[in-house]
Amino acid sequence: MSTMSNKIWTKDFIGISLIQFIVFTIFYTLLTALPLYVVQDLGKTEVQGGLAGTAMLLSAIIVRPLAGKFVEQFGKKNVLTVTVLLFTATTAGYIWADGFTSLIILRFIHGLFFGVLTTATPVIAAHVIPEKKQGEGLGYFTMAMNVAVVAGPFLGLSLIQFVSFETLFIILSIAMTAGILCLFGVTVKEDNVRTPKKKKQSFSVEEYIEWKAAPVALMSGLVAFAYAGILSFISTYATNLNMESMSSYFFLIFAVTMLLSRPFMGRLFDTRGPKIVIIPSLVIFASGLALLSVAHAPLLFLVAAGLIGVGYGAILPCTLSIAVQSSSRERNGQSTATYFMLYDTGIAAGSYVLGVVVSTVGYSLMYTFSAALVILTAIGFYYLLQGAFTKQRETKMTAEGKKSL
Repeated sequence: MSTMSNKIWTKDFIGISLIQFIVFTIFYTLLTALPLYVVQDLGKTEVQGGLAGTAMLLSAIIVRPLAGKFVEQFGKKNVLTVTVLLFTATTAGYIWADGFTSLIILRFIHGLFFGVLTTATPVIAAHVIPEKKQGEGLGYFTMAMNVAVVAGPFLGLSLIQFVSFETLFIILSIAMTAGILCLFGVTVKEDNVRTPKKKKQSFSVEEYIEWKAAPVALMSGLVAFAYAGILSFISTYATNLNMESMSSYFFLIFAVTMLLSRPFMGRLFDTRGPKIVIIPSLVIFASGLALLSVAHAPLLFLVAAGLIGVGYGAILPCTLSIAVQSSSRERNGQSTATYFMLYDTGIAAGSYVLGVVVSTVGYSLMYTFSAALVILTAIGFYYLLQGAFTKQRETKMTAEGKKSL
């Protein structure tokens, strides 16, 4: 195997990572800014403002199973190119969506393109990363998404203090054109692009869902459920604690600890296997949530942010890598779609259910409940990683080792 084939940071990998970062930055910018736009400019209620976020997430969840099939059938680069162009067009559409109904319709359409696009990008990333460096490489790739969690809200909330919402939408549209330019740097070798057949085939769930990836995707969905308590309520929790300024620092500490630990965790995953990374990461994540539930001082609040950054930051790339490796390369689209369908469902369900928990028993018990859920998930992962996924991965690594001899 050549040195070149062992490189992670190729032009293809950099290109697809930049597209991922731009798309998710725009996603999180709009997720933060649109509720304010609905309330302030359109004169609607906070509930209707929340619907602007729900509409996009709902359509993304609905389209995920179909997205995996699209990637398999029409080719990774073809799907990437078309959805980047359509995502750019719908991003520009916000400039003219000056009514609530038109905005919700646009959000739903935007979510469809977002769901397909963000199914194609991890599949392409997995294909351009060397087989023996999947954990480390996907760690770097998903870092683009995690950094966007911080960059998007910061960009949105900062810009609307100085410019109108219409100007914000124009800026985001211009930024998305950079994603179009990144397409020229991404070259993908297709495994087997199937053209649509004229022969009628009976509907089969297996065509759209990869059942081999479902167990790890379900576990990851439970982790996402707990993480929704951070995404949705950390700013209001900080306000409740009279530490309003700490919420922005929370995400800063979260991002820094995640960025510093991610390369080490990725290499550890590749060399020692998933159990040595995922189980401790879940325990660290749960510890951060538990500390957050009693963090009535700024120092404890920020230490909790660091623990959550290290713990949660390692879980997404490692579990995504397991999901991708659970199937053949031709089925990577379905594996990725299955994974993110359940992950997105966890975020959406967590945002709602944990909101009900907060209104019933308060923030502290909500984060305690989330920590307990993560511990139960760690137990589930322990038994899951004893079985088929670990054996499958070891078989692949053995086969790869024989090929290199």
